[in-house]
Amino acid sequence: MRFGTLLTSVLSLATLTLAVAESVEEHPAPEVLATAAFPESNAFNHVVNGEKNTLTITAENKSGRNVTLLRVAGALLNADTNVVLKNLTSSKYGIPLIQDVKLQIPYSFHSEFKPGDHRLTIWLEHSTEGDTYKVEAYDSVITIVDPELSIFDLKLLSTYAIVAALLGGLLYYVYDTFVPHTKKPRAKKTSNVTVSDPVGTVTATGAGGYQEEWIPEHHLRKSKSAKKQGAVSGTSGDELSAVETSGTEGKRRKGKK
Repeated sequence: MRFGTLLTSVLSLATLTLAVAESVEEHPAPEVLATAAFPESNAFNHVVNGEKNTLTITAENKSGRNVTLLRVAGALLNADTNVVLKNLTSSKYGIPLIQDVKLQIPYSFHSEFKPGDHRLTIWLEHSTEGDTYKVEAYDSVITIVDPELSIFDLKLLSTYAIVAALLGGLLYYVYDTFVPHTKKPRAKKTSNVTVSDPVGTVTATGAGGYQEEWIPEHHLRKSKSAKKQGAVSGTSGDELSAVETSGTEGKRRKGKK
């Protein structure tokens, strides 16, 4: 009885193994090549903390089947123990990989780790006929470094300016609020008005006096000529009135005679 049960179990396991092997042979993993590299300006594979680090991933479909690129992801591991320190950004695409066409994809991530050597792993996931596969694109040791400090760094200068402005405003508020201020007495202003004596010839009238030197010269000429004309006209009028009077008196005398 036990022998029959054992034999049945062995036959079932063998059948399952054959079925899995046939399934793998019928649906082999599509041949998709993937590589990743840092830009030429970063020849030493440095990952800078606090900055955007970019790699270029090249994917090529060699399977002759319909392959769709699903996503690109990565992880940062300990270089000695291979313990995962942090999973990096996962970028979704959902684009087809055309047969024998190299597709270049930028992949960026940020790092905030202790400077030193770490292991960086980047892979891409693709699907074929409903099945999902994973292809490794990058697996190497990289060096994490801190950004270089410079006195001409605009971000650093702006940060210092903002901090200095905040501290200055806080100190002024404390000084104005808690430090007593002594008010100085205001000195009274005295105004000394000096009246200057008139200079030159002053001609007085009924309303008041004026100084001729303040009057423009052409106005003085006009006023003098007007006075002369008035004097002449007054004399001629008196003479005419005297002549008329003598004429009338002569007529009266003739009438009496």
